This record gives sequence, structure tokens and C-alpha cells, in this order.
Amino acid sequence: LRMEWQPDEQGLQQVLQLLKDSQSPDTATQRAVQEKLEQLNQFPDFNNYLIFVLTSLKSEDEPTRSLSGLILKNNVKAHYQNFPPAVADFIKRECLNNIGDPSPLIRATIGILITTIASKGELQTWPELLPQLCNLLNSEDYNTCEGSFGALQKICEDSSELLDSDALNRPLNIMIPKFLQFFKHCSPKIRSHAIACVNQFIIGRAQALMDNIDTFIESLFALAGDEDCEVRKNVCRALVMLLEVRIDRLIPHMHSIIQYMLQRTQDADENVALEACEFWLTLAEQPICKEALSGHLVQLIPILVNGMKYSEIDIILLKGDVEEEDDNVPDSEQDIKPRFHKSRTVTLQHEGGEGEEGEDIDEDEDDDDDTLSDWNLRKCSAAALDVLANVFRDDLLPHLLPLLKGLLFHPDWVTKESGILVLGAIAEGCMQGMVQYLPELIPHLIQCLCDKKALVRSIACWTLSRYAHWVVSQPPDAHLKPLMTELLKRILDGNKRVQEAACSAFATLEEEACTELVPYLSFILDTLVFAFGKYQHKNLLILYDAIGTLADSVGHHLNQPEYIQKLMPPLIQKWNELKDEDKDLFPLLECLSSVATALQSGFLPYCEPVYQRCVTLVQKTLAQAMMYSQQPDQYEAPDKDFMIVALDLLSGLAEGLGGHVDQLVARSNIMTLLFQCMQVQCVREFNIFCCSYNYYINKMRNLNLDYRLSCTFCLAIFMIFFCKEFAAGSKDRK
Repeated sequence: LRMEWQPDEQGLQQVLQLLKDSQSPDTATQRAVQEKLEQLNQFPDFNNYLIFVLTSLKSEDEPTRSLSGLILKNNVKAHYQNFPPAVADFIKRECLNNIGDPSPLIRATIGILITTIASKGELQTWPELLPQLCNLLNSEDYNTCEGSFGALQKICEDSSELLDSDALNRPLNIMIPKFLQFFKHCSPKIRSHAIACVNQFIIGRAQALMDNIDTFIESLFALAGDEDCEVRKNVCRALVMLLEVRIDRLIPHMHSIIQYMLQRTQDADENVALEACEFWLTLAEQPICKEALSGHLVQLIPILVNGMKYSEIDIILLKGDVEEEDDNVPDSEQDIKPRFHKSRTVTLQHEGGEGEEGEDIDEDEDDDDDTLSDWNLRKCSAAALDVLANVFRDDLLPHLLPLLKGLLFHPDWVTKESGILVLGAIAEGCMQGMVQYLPELIPHLIQCLCDKKALVRSIACWTLSRYAHWVVSQPPDAHLKPLMTELLKRILDGNKRVQEAACSAFATLEEEACTELVPYLSFILDTLVFAFGKYQHKNLLILYDAIGTLADSVGHHLNQPEYIQKLMPPLIQKWNELKDEDKDLFPLLECLSSVATALQSGFLPYCEPVYQRCVTLVQKTLAQAMMYSQQPDQYEAPDKDFMIVALDLLSGLAEGLGGHVDQLVARSNIMTLLFQCMQVQCVREFNIFCCSYNYYINKMRNLNLDYRLSCTFCLAIFMIFFCKEFAAGSKDRK
């Protein structure tokens, strides 16, 4: 007989005390606990104590037991390959023997632990896991059935491809029919688990599911009226995915499905409504959309429009009813989204292309609700209306215009705000039909920029940016000048959300207006420079983008002493304040790259320190890359974006300064660094550098792109040394 492991009482008490201490809010205590954990992890049977507390020590409180399991889960993730076989086997047996713990929290923790072990490659070496979990589904004990289903759902989420592979002898052939049997279970929790498990295999078109597709769809239809919101949510999710991968099976039932989704998009549970709203986004991508939805627009459009209102909880979170000037409140670090460098080369090579127009509405609108979840019913409804406007075009307007009139002029600010969002959402798809109304609507939207509610001012900025192309096509005094004037006022708004929206909208206007803005440059620069002293961290990064876009849009017209004296001091001040390791350098370097190109010789007084710092950034990145390649255990991999932005700015300097750049190149070690770039295989950065120069040459000399040299390294050397000749269009090189 095998002797089961038993804990030493003194050791058990030590572990329990450690678990109690780890729940302390005191930082010093937490640090001591972390050190103790690292020490105890040197002893393999420490993990036996952890599983024992989780599964067997039922006298302890649930949070302590669950915490023990979560610490064990982390140990499995980090050290499982070092567990002695006896310890691993003991943990596995304890998990399966206790999957039906009476506590939902403990069952869930055991399920997470099982999934973590399985994800370490153990599905292949734990052959009894799946058969035993599936067998436990038949248990008459609810806790055992629910715990097993919870674990299976997590395994299906994490290992869907493996479950449909020959490596495990395709267990889905047994699992899918088994799951389908539980769609009729008396417990809503079990029904929800069963649907969620099957849903994991829709997008991947698992053969076992495709073989049972008709049974699956029939079972979903049978659950359409389920009273449980989790069941309804999973039914909606399934139908949305089936619309994408097996629309052929849904077409015969499409009228009924659309009617069902119309109901569910208005579900009292917002999570259900959000899942159902995804249906319209997915349907819009299908060829049958227009035919299938034409007869339902009269019902659908008001539902989507209603979904675009802020909910009560949204308004509380966004402080929508509080008249707040918060521009003196410093940003917290979590307010600032991670930034990733976007090479100007990509923009340059598509100059005159789509620009921002191709962006999805959820990206455009994203910053408007940044304190809420990334995706909610308001955003999904707006995105659905946007894509449907692109499908139905002006045919959407008869259903929408009667609603819009009531919304845009409504005395309730929440309703008016949603109307402005609706107007922005249809801008791209319904532009042709909206043109006749814009002479009246644009002045109304400009008035809304002065609304007392910050959320109204904010959304008005965004919606006006969606119509910027039309505004610029009209005589400047008609709409461009009033819009520009009011947007500049909103850039200096007392509310940070409005500042952000206005700055982004003004950048869009700059792209559309280009040299139309030249007569107003002094006024524009006064406002943007004043914002430097007013903005907190987050909006300062957006301000850099607006200045860079202005430079791209007006080009050499910026090269006037008056403008240079206004613009450069605050930029150089920020440049000097930032350390080489600060990621705020990314947007600032991008901004300076555009400014250097626009100012041309006007940038000469600032070029040397800027050039030298760019070279330093390249040098530091290369040095760190070299150390990392030689000793990866001791050094971190470098963030190569610092090199990319530096090379982009160098190429901006080259285009702007022309022949003046040779002296900078001659006095620096840039060529040595380029050799090192190749040695450490920084190919992406090098391509960006070379493509930038390649673009400039083709632009200046009108060469065909197919004629460029294929060797990026030779091309870079060639262009650096002969920048002067190319900028001058030297006849000797023709």
C-alpha cells in the first residue's frame, strides 16, 4: 500500500502563519513574507503543505485556504519542472479528489491549479485527468459536477487546440457530445459551463463540433428563453461566433435569430446586451447583411442609438454631473496608456493616403471613455452603427434622422451627448446624405464646444473631427475659422478630458486643412505653447502629437523666426528635462522629427545637441543589446524603440538640413554604430532608417521605388555620405 504524505505539525503551523502574514497590508511584512516564500521553495515538500491547506485543512477560513492554492499555482508556473515526481503526483491526486469541495471559492481555486498544471505540458502525461473529470460530471453531487465543469471550462479555454489534436487522441470526440448533454441540466450554472466549454471550439472549427453542429444549434435555440443571465450571455456569444464560421447553418433561421438578438441587445443585464450587440458588428461583415437586416432597421436603429447613452454608473465614474476643473490635478501613472513608437516612414510612404479615416470607431472613441472598461455597450453600439452606416450608406438616414433631431436639441445633457456621438458614428458611411444638413449642424456642434457639461464638450470635439474634411472643403470663414477658434479654446479647457479630445480633434483638423492653417499659425502656436505650461503628463504626450502633425501639415511655412522663437524653447526645455531612459522621449522625438523636417535650416541652432543625443540613444541601445546577448541572465533586453525613434529623428534632420548634416556625420561615430547595428542584427531599426532615406531620395529625385538598392546597409552608408548631393539634386549623381 502506498503511504500518503502527512504534514509535520510544527511545519504546518509555520506555513499557516506565513499565509496569515501574507494577508497583512504592511509593506515590510509583505517583503518578509516574500523572502520566506523564496526560502521555503528550496524545500520540495513545501508544495505538499500548500496543497494540504487548500484541500484538507477545512478548519481554516476559505481565504487562507484559497491563498495557499494560489501560491502553489505560482510555484507550479515557476518551478513545476523541478518538482519531484512524488510531490507532483500527490498534488494531482489531491486536486482530483477534492474538486467537489463544498466551497465555490475552493472549487474554483482547485480548478485554476489543475489548469496551470495541465498548461505545463501535463495534459499528455496526466492521461487520467480528462476521463476522470468527464466521469465526475455524472456525479449526483452538485458540487462535484460543478467543480469538474469549472476545471474543464478552464482547460478548454487554455488548451483548445491541443484538445482537438492527435497528440491526445482527439478527446473532443467524447467531450463535445458529453457537454451537449448538459445543456438541459436543471442547474443554470451547469448549463452555462456546458455552453462555455463548447464555445471554445467554434472559431477553431473543431471537427468534433462540426460533426455535431446541428445538435449544438438546436440546443442553443432551446435555451434562447433561459432565465439565467450567464446562460443567455453564452448563447449570444455562441451565435455571434457561429455567424462568423458557420453562417450557412444560421441562414435558414436568420429572421428568428435577428428578432432574438434585438431582444437581447436590450437585455436588463448589460453583459448579455453587450454580447448580443456584438452580433450586429459581425453581421455587418457578412455578404448577406444588407438583405438580412433591411427589414429590421426600423427596430434595430433605435436600439443601437439608445445603447449609446451613458449609463448611470458611467456618469458616476466619469463624474459627469460634477462641474469639475481638474487640470491642476496630476495624472496617476495608471491613467497613462503604454506608448509604442510608430515609425514616420510608414506615414511618409503612404503620404496622401487614407490617414486617420480608416480607423475604427472604437479606436477613435476609445479615449472618450478611458476610465471605463475598454469595451462596453456604449462603444459597441457606436461601433455597430458605424459599420452599418458603411453598409447601408444613406439608406440608414430615414430611420435615423427623426431620432437625431430629437436627440441633438434635447434639454437633457445625457441624451444630447448621445445624439452628438450618433452624428459622429455615421460620419463616414452617411457623409453624402448628411452634406445637406451640415451647414446647420456644424454651427450647432461648434456651439456645443461651449456646453457647461465636460462630456458634451468632449464628444463634440470628436464628432467635429469626423466632419473635418467637409469643413475644410468650404470657404474658410464659413466653418474652418470658427471651428479652429473654438477648438483652440477647448485645448486650454479646465477639464483634462476635454483638453485631450480637443487636442486630438485639432490634430485631425490640421491633417485635413494643411496649408489652409498658415494664416493662423501665430495664433495656433500661441495656444499650443501655452498648453505646455498647463497640461498634466498624459495630455502633454498628445500635445506633442498635435505639434508634430502641425509641422507635417504646414511644412516649410513654419520656418519663420517668429514661429521658431515661440515653438522651440518649450520643446527644448522638455527635451532637456527628460532622461534617456524615459519613454516620454518617444512622442517628443517623433514631434521633433516632424519639426526638424519642416523648419529646414531654421532648425540649425538646435541640431547639434539633438543629433548627439540621438547618436547616444543608438549607442546605449546597442551596448545594452550586446551585453544582453552575451549575458542574458544578468542583463535585460534593451527597448529597441529608443533606437527606432532616434533613427527616425536622424532621418528627419537629414531631410530638413540637407547638406548641413555632413558636418554632424563627420564629427560623430554614426558609421561605426551602423556596423554594430548589423552585428547585433537590429534589422527592423535599420530598415526603418534606410526606408526613410530611400523615401527622401525618391521624393527629391523622383526615382522609381523599384530602382532602389536592395542592400539596406549599403543604402544607409550611401545616403548618409551623399545627403548633400541628393538634397541639392547634384547633376553629377544623375
